[in-house]
Amino acid sequence: MPTFADVEAAARGLAGVAHRTPVVTSRTLDDTVGASVFLKCENLQRGGAFKFRGAYTALSRLSPGQRAAGVLAYSSGNHAQAVALAARELGTAATIVMPLDAPASKVAATRGYGAEVVTYDRYRVDREELAAGLAAERGLALIPPYDHPDVLAGQGTATMELIEEVGPLDALFVCLGGGGLLSGAILAARALSPGVRILGVEPEAGDDGLRSWRAGEIVHIDVPRTIADGAQTQHLGRYPFAIIREGVDEILTVPDAALVDGMRFMASRCKLIVEPTGCLALAGVLARRDELTGKRVGVIVSGGNVDLDRFAALVTGGVS
Repeated sequence: MPTFADVEAAARGLAGVAHRTPVVTSRTLDDTVGASVFLKCENLQRGGAFKFRGAYTALSRLSPGQRAAGVLAYSSGNHAQAVALAARELGTAATIVMPLDAPASKVAATRGYGAEVVTYDRYRVDREELAAGLAAERGLALIPPYDHPDVLAGQGTATMELIEEVGPLDALFVCLGGGGLLSGAILAARALSPGVRILGVEPEAGDDGLRSWRAGEIVHIDVPRTIADGAQTQHLGRYPFAIIREGVDEILTVPDAALVDGMRFMASRCKLIVEPTGCLALAGVLARRDELTGKRVGVIVSGGNVDLDRFAALVTGGVS
């Protein structure tokens, strides 16, 4: 299993490659919550999301033969872009399996980085089976979006940077889809801020993480229907779950409407474009504000890849 030492190694490999994203604060947010809130803005990461950290870490550790053959990944968008960008940086070819309803901006960016895109119907086809078969057929190295030790170690560098910059935290809120970001955050936070309370936040429609945590085993669900496309996962990864089961303090869910409220706040008060999934952690903070008075609170803003027309429709009209 990955450890904090793996996160530290990933950080060394990412130095000068990934952005050390800014930490943003808002007096309005602090007043609303009654706490000091620190927003780690991974929407400003290369590729528009934290996923570049894990993708580059995993690809950089492939053998020369694997890089020469190429890589394959499956993703609704952010991991797709990250693998495509990392592959371009490392001189290897990438094939990405993406759902037909993935945001157009994410598909365009993935192709723009030079990757081949293979589409599928997320409600009818098992993406993991499709990707595994295609990788075997073409002889490509498969880079999953979260169930991979190097991927989750890379994701942990976001939390590592946050705590290095602002100091120990009382609470840390992290979005939860497949579990790569949350498990990496746990490794970093437990080492650098041992007393921190760590909370994973997922959409109400996609509560597989909460169910799994309560059951003590990985629970599979149908593809959730939520505007948080980055968290439309059906189950946690094996590596992430092992870490989350032991290291998280709580998992909570929030409605899609709360994600839209977060998008509005980030745009109006922080002048930042954040995708719905990227607002999960902030929505969790606002839902638990009564418990956070006087605390130092970290928030991982996971990404900002959203079609502008979709963004405008959501922040002006809400969830339809």
